[in-house]
Amino acid sequence: MFRFEKKANPFYEKDVSGCAVSAIMNTKGRRFSSEGIVKSIANQRDRSNGLGGGFAAYGIYPQFAELYALHIMYQNQASAHKTEQYLDDYFQVEHKEVIPHRHDTVISHHPFLRRYFVKPYPVGEKTPDRIFERLSEDELVIKNVMRINTGFDGAFVFSCGKNMGVFKGVGYPEDLAVFFKLEEYSAYIWIAHGRFPTNSAVWWGGAHPFSLLDWAVVHNGEISSYGINKRFLENFGYNCTLFTDTEVIAYIFDLLVRRHDLSFEMASKVMAPPFWDEIEKMPDEEKELYTTLRATYGGALLNGPFSVIAGFKNGIIALNDRVKLRPLVAARKDDFAYVASEEAAIRIVQSELDRVWSPAGGEPVIVMLEEPAAVPTAP
Repeated sequence: MFRFEKKANPFYEKDVSGCAVSAIMNTKGRRFSSEGIVKSIANQRDRSNGLGGGFAAYGIYPQFAELYALHIMYQNQASAHKTEQYLDDYFQVEHKEVIPHRHDTVISHHPFLRRYFVKPYPVGEKTPDRIFERLSEDELVIKNVMRINTGFDGAFVFSCGKNMGVFKGVGYPEDLAVFFKLEEYSAYIWIAHGRFPTNSAVWWGGAHPFSLLDWAVVHNGEISSYGINKRFLENFGYNCTLFTDTEVIAYIFDLLVRRHDLSFEMASKVMAPPFWDEIEKMPDEEKELYTTLRATYGGALLNGPFSVIAGFKNGIIALNDRVKLRPLVAARKDDFAYVASEEAAIRIVQSELDRVWSPAGGEPVIVMLEEPAAVPTAP
């Protein structure tokens, strides 16, 4: 039986620049196969150690585009049965199935993997309590995901967006791509991660990407401010349950951009702000802005070395820590955008590029769809 548990691994030493991140996006929203993203992340195999990998893909469920796609991993059939009873109380479940995967791969031990295409019931129509009254559909989904992840033993929702999904687990990312049959999907954004865990649990839920609604985050580095970030987010109803520091980044993006309506540029200044000595030298108006941001969102500041790629339904954003302690390279070719830990991971997919650059620390790379879907809205 598969068990969710942390296991010590004596066979690796800490690598201060480990983990691999990669993303490919078509700015016209044209869907393409997983071949390129798998090549890109596999080319960075020596940055991970087989203890975690995963992918996020956008545009893969056009037949269920208006429904939330819940990807859930279960420890056993009992946890699945209990969770499905709960889902029936709070959601109109249009379709459910096992997440397709292969049984004859190097990924030999895994949890039960199922997906559900759902729509929340309006409060008062069928829901058995009034705790979610006056919430938007997005907020209803978040509340229910947090309930499942904190209150149902052996059940973890690892993806809950519309027309997108996360596929992750313990293993090298290229092996997980085979396991999850990613060659059968087409997406307009692909994001990938190869994990080299240094101080957190090794288990399926702890692999990247971390996702909430249509956010999906991959990360190389360590968030030493995790405890502060976690307590800050709990004030807004977010519960961190997956035992990995990266989880807070997905929730911070959701809080700042969707709920508080900050621009991506401003959210970046919150997460990777200028140093205080830099703020002191700014013109008065700019100084007041950054001082207010630091005072208001101090608990959302990310401390420690990091490079992050966040996907959402309208694009991607990539961000380094302020002093750029983790590598990050961006590139463009026609209507394709690329971001990765190494230039080689981009060149193996597209050797001829229009532009290649290494973004400065704290300066985001933001790529948007030319004809975006409806932008994220506040509750």
